[in-house]
Amino acid sequence: MSAIQINLPLPLLPAGWSSDKDFKAVGSLSPATQRSLEPVGPHFLAHARRKRHQRTFSEDERIQAQENVKKVEEDDADDLSEPEDPVMLQRDPKDWKNQDHYAVLGLSKYRYRATEEQIKRAHRKKVLKHHPDKKAAAGTADDDSFFKCIQKATEVLTDPVKRRQYDSVDEHADVEPPSKKETQKGNFFKLWAPVFDSEARFSKNHPVPSLGNENSTREEVETFYNFWYNFDSWRTFEYQDEDVPDDNENRDQKRHVERKNNAARKKKKTEDTTRLRHLVDEALALDERIKKFRKEERAHKDKRRLEKEAEQKRLAEEAARAKEEETRLKAEKEAAEKLQKAEDKKTREAAKNAAKKNKRVLKSAVKDNNYLHEGGDAPAAQVDRVLTDVDLIIAKLEATELADLAGKLSSKKGATEVKAVYAEEVKRLVEGGKLKEGEAASLAA
Repeated sequence: MSAIQINLPLPLLPAGWSSDKDFKAVGSLSPATQRSLEPVGPHFLAHARRKRHQRTFSEDERIQAQENVKKVEEDDADDLSEPEDPVMLQRDPKDWKNQDHYAVLGLSKYRYRATEEQIKRAHRKKVLKHHPDKKAAAGTADDDSFFKCIQKATEVLTDPVKRRQYDSVDEHADVEPPSKKETQKGNFFKLWAPVFDSEARFSKNHPVPSLGNENSTREEVETFYNFWYNFDSWRTFEYQDEDVPDDNENRDQKRHVERKNNAARKKKKTEDTTRLRHLVDEALALDERIKKFRKEERAHKDKRRLEKEAEQKRLAEEAARAKEEETRLKAEKEAAEKLQKAEDKKTREAAKNAAKKNKRVLKSAVKDNNYLHEGGDAPAAQVDRVLTDVDLIIAKLEATELADLAGKLSSKKGATEVKAVYAEEVKRLVEGGKLKEGEAASLAA
């Protein structure tokens, strides 16, 4: 869309308008006042300093640069004061991947714990001291190699991604684990805590459990070692990649280098995981708390085993006593049954003997009374009929009835009395349905 310009003229003044006639002043000017002005500001102070000390511009800048460096060094002396290695000052800036960026900036004691503010202050301090212009003004050699190292270290450490890549391979921040001999001589927790603190910087999960002390609970110790055996590390090894050529024409070489870098990263990652696992295994083997817990667990298992054995023994003894009691009761029962059988047999034999005796009484009663025949010896037919009828009555009588009948016959004398007793018994049996009418006729009335 194009802009459209519209010209609008100013409105015309009214006819007869005059500035002399129509202007009215609303106030009056105050009288002039004389004031004293003093020159101020950094430029005036610099001018005054040069005039006072009779310096040229270059001389003043050089001296001021030296004083600024000294001031910064004094301000940062507390936490950013670190002697510079003469060999480090001669480093080739092209070999920046192998330089210690934290040492270049004087942050060796902080390393991955250094804050952004500390990095900025350290960079400012180094720049004021090693800037080529400052060196030239100071009359030293014009060599900016170390200054380039400072700039590269600052570039890496102020970029979160590049700093994380460098921290991932910063071997100067690693703490070597103590040997078995050192651990046995010294304090396990004092020697191993720095090792795990150093490794904890690679953890994706936070907070990281502490190693604890000799009073840590079993749950705390198990939580610590479970965390490290399942450690989730963000550590990568891109910083150690071989440089990929920027030549777009050599694409095959570029792909080859990228594949080579990926393979190297995976290998280093696997080796680092194995290294950490061995480190945790070693700490676990030397941890006296684990030995104490295992000893307590064995004691607990032994206690449970002894309790189980005691319970089994108690149950076995109870079973043995129950079996003995069962055997005793069985023997007593068998003895009682045997005794009862003997008594029953004796009773049966007694009853049988009594029955035989009672039968003899019944038969003797008719025999002694001439088979109930009057006048002379009883004929054979009479004897047979009487004995047959007596046997019939004996067969129909129960043992008690037989005893009652024998008792009645024992007190009777004479054929008439005996026959009367038999006649009464036959009548009772007929009425009871045990004999038919007309049976045992020789004994009936």
